[in-house]
Amino acid sequence: MNIFRLAGDMTHLCSIVVLLLKINATKSCAGLSLKTQELYLAVFLTRYLDLLYSYISLYNTCMKLIFIGSSSCIIWYMREHKVVSQTYDSAQDTFRVVFLVGPCFVLAVLVNHEFTLTEVLWTFSIYLEAVAILPQLVLLQRTKNIDTLTGNYVFLLGGYRAFYLLNWVYRILTESGYRQWIVWVSGTIQTAIYCDFFYYYIMSWRRNERLSLPA
Repeated sequence: MNIFRLAGDMTHLCSIVVLLLKINATKSCAGLSLKTQELYLAVFLTRYLDLLYSYISLYNTCMKLIFIGSSSCIIWYMREHKVVSQTYDSAQDTFRVVFLVGPCFVLAVLVNHEFTLTEVLWTFSIYLEAVAILPQLVLLQRTKNIDTLTGNYVFLLGGYRAFYLLNWVYRILTESGYRQWIVWVSGTIQTAIYCDFFYYYIMSWRRNERLSLPA
């Protein structure tokens, strides 16, 4: 593992910690998209099926279990917690995720490294992660004014993917024969989706203003 991969993992972990702290401290999930959280859980469950039959390292196993467990916890808060669930705005969180899940699954069946169940599901998770943030970004555009912790959460998520881009560049330069076109293309698209958010996040920080996204 190189420093960029580790930084990406830690940034991803920090984004989850920030989100859980927000929910626990404020007893509110206002401004959060349940649809995005459910898509991320689908990503982790389909990607980490190897937990059932292989072992890479303690670090690898722990991180996978943390991502699955934390996503499940966030969804439980938003769906079942007697206080937090009351703050979820389903009227605003209306992105039709079938238009993300369906095409990603079809693409995974058609374009993959090996046509096996676990490989197709792993590839599906790569494609789905690239677009899973879209319901959250659309919700933020609708609510306009975004609280600091929610903005930090999304920024850290985008930062995690940016570090992974650097990780891939590093591996290309240091590992002969390293090629992962599906991961590279999907990750690049995912990072590009965040670019507009990054711009407004940085501008609001420089101006010391509350973050808001144009409709």
